[in-house]
Amino acid sequence: MSSPYLKPGFYDQALEKGKHRDIVGGRWDETGFVQMAALIDEGLEPEHRLLDIGCGCLRLGHLAVNWLDSGHYWGTDASGPLMQRGWEVELSPAAQARLPREQLVEDASFSYAGVPQDIDYAIAFGVFAHLPAEMLRPALISARKHLTSLQKLLFTVFIAPEGHAGAYRQKDGVVTHPHRPPYHRYRADVEADAEAAGFAVSWRTRVLPRGQDLCVLEPI
Repeated sequence: MSSPYLKPGFYDQALEKGKHRDIVGGRWDETGFVQMAALIDEGLEPEHRLLDIGCGCLRLGHLAVNWLDSGHYWGTDASGPLMQRGWEVELSPAAQARLPREQLVEDASFSYAGVPQDIDYAIAFGVFAHLPAEMLRPALISARKHLTSLQKLLFTVFIAPEGHAGAYRQKDGVVTHPHRPPYHRYRADVEADAEAAGFAVSWRTRVLPRGQDLCVLEPI
């Protein structure tokens, strides 16, 4: 199995057990605040429009919706029911009024169909660590093409030292792999994918949960 998220019935079984937070990896409060802090450090302001790629059950969304201007948060995820559960359970009535449900878009192919083109910032946190390496470049190409107003795109990956073969223990203790989840990449390969999609690449030294690395892209 290339990713547990691609396994038939994965989302249905977890939601039936009430484990919507577990689907997105746990460490709910810590990771949500790290995501918000990273975006604000990169210049996100309340008037900007934010796309949360792989938003799940709104780990970031339940914070961002209240910080951004009303209606300025959009989310995509492979599972519509997971986003719906987050909207119902993790948002207060006031926050629900700030996030129309049609702004949570089911999108398993990174097509961004149904997402407006005038998104200013996008983030994909903990998404590509669970997907095969070949899915990154087309996802970035699609984002570059569709999100015509994009200023910055932030995403996380696990990185292994150049030339390292086999499993690798990350800074936070997680063991990653080249050919099964959680996946790691070489930094040069990630940069090649981003540059092929039309982005300039920079890396941040922020300490992230599970030892992920933060990559920041700006359209060329």
